Amino acid sequence: MPLNERDRIEILMMIGVGDRMRTQQEVCRLFHEMHPDREPVSQSTVSRIERKYRELGHVRDAPRQGRPKINENVQQDVILSALENPHCTVRQVSRDLNIGKSSVSNIFKKVKYHPYRVRLIHELAEDDFDRRTEFCEYMMDHNNQNNGFIANILFSDEATFFLNGHVNRQNTRYWSQENPHWMQEYHTQHPQKKKASYDLKTNSVTISSVASTASLDRPPIPHYTPRSNVSQDPDLCIPPL
Repeated sequence: MPLNERDRIEILMMIGVGDRMRTQQEVCRLFHEMHPDREPVSQSTVSRIERKYRELGHVRDAPRQGRPKINENVQQDVILSALENPHCTVRQVSRDLNIGKSSVSNIFKKVKYHPYRVRLIHELAEDDFDRRTEFCEYMMDHNNQNNGFIANILFSDEATFFLNGHVNRQNTRYWSQENPHWMQEYHTQHPQKKKASYDLKTNSVTISSVASTASLDRPPIPHYTPRSNVSQDPDLCIPPL
């Protein structure tokens, strides 16, 4: 536990003056006897306190060095920027108010503002619920006919890249002190986008154009790439999940 100014003055009094001065070892032992519940002081600590008093005439803490604190006006401006535009970024606020990005981040942290992400949900049509039921029945029937049907399905990771400024939840934020539960519906299939998927069997990346949603009343639309084939099964309706 660090010593405060009162503790240092007490140590100076223990050192004494004139012919009644104690040694540093005696001061350490006396301080420990008077404060047995505290961590003992060392002789070097006693020496520093005595030297500081002789040089400066006091044992107060020196003024702290470092960057000045952010004033209240700047803090209010940052908060107002977030209230007026919850989707603003730290870079935008920093540029608009001409202050450092670290200062903006520290202010948001101080007032407990968090950058919540948007939750994208599928836009459902009226017949999507029936399509979900049809899909479940299809999978159950095929699994009953072939016990290894589900085991033969290979799932891989994929990512969709939109070409028209579609919402990217990785770059979209909502600054707030409480979770706004921000959600936005989006189309699962959009004409201007590319899909990249990873094939575990061939150890390759497939880039394909996504043209339409798989449906029972549409013919298969294959997209060929050098090492793989991405197509839609006309017998299987994949519903929005």
